[in-house]
Amino acid sequence: MSTIAADYPWTSQPLIAVAPMRLICLSTLASEVSNAGGLGFIGIGSDASTLEAELTQAKSQLTVKSPDDTTPIGVGFLLWAGEPLLQASLPLLAKFRPVAVWLFAPSQPDQLAHWTTEIRKATGGKSKIWIQIGTVSAAVDVVSSCQPDVLVVQGSDAGGHGLEECAGLISLLPEVDDAITSLCQSKALPEPTLIAAGGLADGRGVAASMLLGASGAVLGTRYLACPEANLTKGYQNAVLAASDGGVNTARGKLYDRLRGTKDWPGEYGGRGILNKTWHDAKGGLSEEENQRLYDEALQRGDEGWGDAGRLTTYAGAVVGLVKRIQPAGEITRELSILGILVNTR
Repeated sequence: MSTIAADYPWTSQPLIAVAPMRLICLSTLASEVSNAGGLGFIGIGSDASTLEAELTQAKSQLTVKSPDDTTPIGVGFLLWAGEPLLQASLPLLAKFRPVAVWLFAPSQPDQLAHWTTEIRKATGGKSKIWIQIGTVSAAVDVVSSCQPDVLVVQGSDAGGHGLEECAGLISLLPEVDDAITSLCQSKALPEPTLIAAGGLADGRGVAASMLLGASGAVLGTRYLACPEANLTKGYQNAVLAASDGGVNTARGKLYDRLRGTKDWPGEYGGRGILNKTWHDAKGGLSEEENQRLYDEALQRGDEGWGDAGRLTTYAGAVVGLVKRIQPAGEITRELSILGILVNTR
C-alpha cells in the first residue's frame, strides 16, 4: 500500500515530481512544483557547496506545509561523488529535513545502504529515501539492502543520465513490481512505493504509469520547457524544436567527455538531442577537433545549441511531445488532472 498521500499530504494524486536535474532544477523550479501540489527536487548532484543556499531560498518560496517541521521539497544526490559529499550534506539535511532525498548512481556497492542509514539517522527518519534504479536485479538488491521508502523505476527513454543498457518503462515497471512484491512477501520486508520515470511528458504517460503499477510519475524533459528551469534560451529552443526522439536523441558518453564531466560510473551515459557534435563524430571527425569546435560553440551564446549547434542538450526520447513554454506550476497541475481523467475513461 502506497504511503505517498500520507507522507506528502499537500500533494495531489497521482503524485507528479520533477526530476533532480543537476544544475537545471534548483530551488525556484522545485518550489513551484511543490506549491502546485507536486514534489519538487533540487538537483544538488555531486557538489554540496550550494545546498544551504538552495534550501534556504526554497523555504522562502514554499507556500505549502509538510508534517513534523520538515521542508516540503526533495534533494537529489549523485553518489559517485563519494563520502565528502555525504559528510558535507548531513548537517544541512538534519537542519532543513527535506521530505525526500533521492539517491542515484553509486560508484561502490555499499554506498546506497551507507547513505540511507546515515540520512535516516541525521533526519530522525523524517526525510524519506528515494532510490533510482534501472533494472530488476538492482531493484531487488536495493530493497533487500536499503528498504527505501520509494523506488524510482527509470526506463531507457529517460533524458540525461541513465543506464546505457536497460529496458523501456512499459516492460521494466511491471517486472520490477512483480519482483519486489514477491521479495517483500517472502522476506517480510516493507514494500516501497514505485514511481515511474523515463519517457513521460503528458497525462497519457502518467495514466499509463499508474496502470503499470506506479503511484506517481517523475518528469524531467517536460520541465525543461518552463521559465523556472535554470537553462539558456538556446537550450530551451532546441528542446522545443526537436521531434521524433527515438532517432533524434541518443545515449552515450561523447557529450560528457567534451563537457569535461568524466566522473560517471562506466554503466551510465547521457541521452540528449543530436546535433553537429554527434553527427560529425559518427562521420569520423577526431575527438580533438570535435573538442575544439565544441569549445568555440561555447562562445556563441544561444547559437551554440540547435541542429546546427554543438552544445550538450540533454533531453529524453519524449522530447517531441514538449511543444511550448509553460510555468512549472501549470505543468504540474495539468499533468495530475490529465492523469486522473485518462485513467477514468
